[in-house]
Amino acid sequence: MKALTYISHGHFELIEKPRPVIIDPKDAIVRVTLSSICSSDLHILHGSVPQARCGITVGHEMVGIVESVGSGVTRVSPGDRVAVNVETFCGECFFCRNGWVNNCTDANGGWALGCRIDGGQTEYVRVPFADNALSPIPDTVTDDQALFTGDILATGYWAVKISEISADDTVLIIGAGSTGLCTLECLRLKKPRCIIVCEKDARRREFVKSHYPDVTVTAPDECLDTVMQLSEHGGADRVIEVAGTDETFSLAWQSARPNAIVTIVALYDHPQILPLPSMYGKNLTFKTGGVDGCDCDTILQLIANGDIDTTHLITHRYPLDKIQEAYTLFESKADGVIKIAIDSSSSCD
Repeated sequence: MKALTYISHGHFELIEKPRPVIIDPKDAIVRVTLSSICSSDLHILHGSVPQARCGITVGHEMVGIVESVGSGVTRVSPGDRVAVNVETFCGECFFCRNGWVNNCTDANGGWALGCRIDGGQTEYVRVPFADNALSPIPDTVTDDQALFTGDILATGYWAVKISEISADDTVLIIGAGSTGLCTLECLRLKKPRCIIVCEKDARRREFVKSHYPDVTVTAPDECLDTVMQLSEHGGADRVIEVAGTDETFSLAWQSARPNAIVTIVALYDHPQILPLPSMYGKNLTFKTGGVDGCDCDTILQLIANGDIDTTHLITHRYPLDKIQEAYTLFESKADGVIKIAIDSSSSCD
């Protein structure tokens, strides 16, 4: 089978690999029908994810059809359409029992797929802990609708959940890339008083305006003024930082009112510094880290109910054998790209 593989720092290559097989009773083999490219894949490519292993098949955002299951799998069966969670987790360790599945202590736990073990930018993938990591897709939900469930939608849902949103809040999202837009989809379910999205790219600002007319859109150089005009207490009640740059990190805490919550879901290329003397007296609460992907079943039901729709984020499509062209487009942010769907089905036997 064809598999996009992390060869070395700065080098992915589409190569032939053997099909995966079940090696643990809790495994499932999934035939990938659609996958997508994530910014985290670019971080692996450029060496910003030290735990990523050379030789692994990359990709952690996918849907597919169960081909086979181990003897310990009870939740899914061959033939089931499934969304694959970005995190495979044992469900039994201290962290899993508390819902912190990103920190699962099993060797195959947390963000393993496409990072420490073979992922899904390929034709077939082995998924450990299949009962936890696979969510059956409702019959009324298409692959396009379900594609982002296990990664960026799970991230957006988690970010909103830990931000403790109330109906009285002014909420600022920094970054209108695909994760920021999935966060926006989930935030709108909470119906806060005011939503502001800050994005530096003019084309993406227009994208937000056209699809979310109830949202205030601003550029970074206007963001602070916009927030102060629209907030009631000298800044945003909640800030969700999804962009991942030095400038947006600073903007996040500067835009927050005293005693606000600042949620950091971005992945940065290098360390950020908290300027504590300048922040003194703001009494901010920072929440950071990787997604705890515990809500995929809920997300799929919200999609089935028509409460969440991210199909408009798929702006481009490529077959698997053209995936490196898709990477070039995705990294360049050209041609209005938001997300790219990679079709693996045409390559399967």
